[in-house]
Amino acid sequence: MIKFVVAAIWVCAVAIGAVFYSFQMASAKIDAPAPAPLLGGLDYVKTDIVSVPVLRGGRIGGYFLTRLVYTGEAKSLARLSVPAAALFTDEIYSYVYGNPQLDFVNHETLDLDAFRAGLRDSINKRIGEDVVNEVLIEQVDFLSKEEIRDNTIRRKMQAGETAREMSKNFKEH
Repeated sequence: MIKFVVAAIWVCAVAIGAVFYSFQMASAKIDAPAPAPLLGGLDYVKTDIVSVPVLRGGRIGGYFLTRLVYTGEAKSLARLSVPAAALFTDEIYSYVYGNPQLDFVNHETLDLDAFRAGLRDSINKRIGEDVVNEVLIEQVDFLSKEEIRDNTIRRKMQAGETAREMSKNFKEH
């Protein structure tokens, strides 16, 4: 009987010790400083797909399509009086139209690093301080006028074939 009493006291002491230890470790984690964010407290602004017509000799040569992500200090981005996505989208248009040397047709000569750096510098210059740290490209495409025309014709033909098949199936039943 004494063995059972000693075993019960031992089990209670171990349980109390485990609870005390877990509370000590939990409070130590709360008191510890939070780890620094991986990107240093940066916030990001993601734009929708932006479609910019590319002019060649006074005519539309195609469309530059892009979706970008801008990183910047959260406090700086919060101080903007205009929504950041709207400001950045406007600057994409201004930058593409203001730099006729950008050749989206010839993919081999397009320098994406220079494009990102130039766009970042253009935005920061417009705002008057370094708000944007980096421009990340999520998607970038160029569709020529011919590609758009071919896709439109192909869609119309497919729609016509579908309508004919539906009409044929309707007449059979």
